[in-house]
Amino acid sequence: MRTMTLLQTTSTDDRLRGLRHWQREAFEEYFRREPRDFLAVATPGAGKTTFALTLASELLARHVVRSITVVCPTEHLKKQWAEAAARFNIPLDPDFKNSQGALGKHFIGAAVTYAQVAAHPALHRNRTEARRTLVIFDEIHHAGDSLSWGEAIREAFDPATRRLCLTGTPFRSDTNPIPFVSYVQDHTGVRRCSWDYNYGYGPALADGVVRPVIFLAYSGEMRWRTRAGEELAARLGEELTQDALSQAWRAALDPKGDWIKRVLAAADRRLTEVRKHTPDAGGLVIASDHENARAYARILRQITGRGATVVLSDDPTASRKISQFAESDDRWMVAVKMVSEGVDVPRLMVGVYATSTSTPLFFAQAVGRFVRVRRRGEIASVFLPSIPVLLEYASEMERERDHVLDKPIREDDGFVPEQELINEARKKRDTPDAGDELPFETMESEAEFDRALYDGGEIGGGEPDEEDFLGLPGLLEPDQVAVLLRKRRQERARTARSEPQQRERPEHEVLAELRRELNSLVGAWHHRTGQPHATIHTTLRRVCGGPPVAQATAEQLRQRIAKLRAWAVGAE
Repeated sequence: MRTMTLLQTTSTDDRLRGLRHWQREAFEEYFRREPRDFLAVATPGAGKTTFALTLASELLARHVVRSITVVCPTEHLKKQWAEAAARFNIPLDPDFKNSQGALGKHFIGAAVTYAQVAAHPALHRNRTEARRTLVIFDEIHHAGDSLSWGEAIREAFDPATRRLCLTGTPFRSDTNPIPFVSYVQDHTGVRRCSWDYNYGYGPALADGVVRPVIFLAYSGEMRWRTRAGEELAARLGEELTQDALSQAWRAALDPKGDWIKRVLAAADRRLTEVRKHTPDAGGLVIASDHENARAYARILRQITGRGATVVLSDDPTASRKISQFAESDDRWMVAVKMVSEGVDVPRLMVGVYATSTSTPLFFAQAVGRFVRVRRRGEIASVFLPSIPVLLEYASEMERERDHVLDKPIREDDGFVPEQELINEARKKRDTPDAGDELPFETMESEAEFDRALYDGGEIGGGEPDEEDFLGLPGLLEPDQVAVLLRKRRQERARTARSEPQQRERPEHEVLAELRRELNSLVGAWHHRTGQPHATIHTTLRRVCGGPPVAQATAEQLRQRIAKLRAWAVGAE
């Protein structure tokens, strides 16, 4: 067979030539032990596909295996794997159907989905038993999506000669065991997944293998009417009950409100800045559902004058659309779930997290779409709402997580503090299109730049300047980003100290100071009365008149400050 001849005439040194350091190190670790099962954890964008196919070609050349099966999460990824394998002279069939039973003789193997295997595990077991097979599990944590899936994957591929498990995010929020993954018990009695090689985001960033990410968080006041006719208000970024947080979040993402419109406009300004240095840079909006995705595309057309590529999960042309976008220089793509994981569009450099999905797994997969580096100095920018759990994930990008099968055993017979239950519920919250929300009408949503998160910390403090971040050059090393931001803050501080006090200050400085004073007084009134901040702001607007804080004039802000001070001394 011509393919096998090509593989055999290519030396191991030739295969290793051009590999990144971690890929070569993982390759050498594998062949040092040659285990039947090997779990490689590497951050999204690090090059897991190249590592896996290099290893596969070596095993084929050594006659350890004679067939390859790649199992991946989506139909699009099947084609992506087949295209990558072709560059290694490994012909994979991405269109293999369970109904056809046998593979064409001109293929060494097939690319299939986890769902496809779960639908007919006996068929895939027969295929695996027929020839010595290497099974590559792309994002192996999907095999634990349900107990039935896990059982099917185990049944189908238990006879495999070798199994290579790949993941960029090994953690899951459930306790379903992942097939072919080993678990070891730690000193607390908790079983955690055990990998054979790990290459995290921190080392990858230091090596220049992935882009640094700067997160731009936006808060703002939300107001909505429930089905019962009750009008409620809340402010993103403040402590809220789970119901209030969920509804305020949904109001922010509502395309009829102003929050998402301003954030999309800011993201497009950022993309324009990036494209000055990287002309084909693209942006991606991750939407909650099909209706919102289409609406966001219409908003982007209004902002840019150009259409956006819309990719929906039930669209049979989704894979083609993603491929066409990847090869074009179009500005924006809007997608629902389709590009949350594994899809390789390296030119994506600006993202908008416009979904209410809040599991750590989904967040990591989504951010992974923007870190795939093409050349050193590229910066990824991700816009997101000021939701506590998202800010936590953003500030802990470099933290490694394990998949655990057990909950920690507590000395107090398993009692879990209420706050921990609330935090866990927030992390598990997933409301993209499940239909479990009470219908309500968004009455108002307004966006304010809140803060930036970079390198594990917050930037901007109490006086963030949106333009400082939107105008960052598109090509900077990670340490240069930090230096530039620090320098700009120092320059502003020096200017503030040196300028005469009697000068007439710019309007934006006056407004910023009045907003801080108003927010401080609102906070004090909250502690005194227990009323939520958003309710106090809404009451002030009703009594004094005028728009939300972000659009209020200096005089309107002063009136609200005066009213609060009057309340404090018992005056009306």
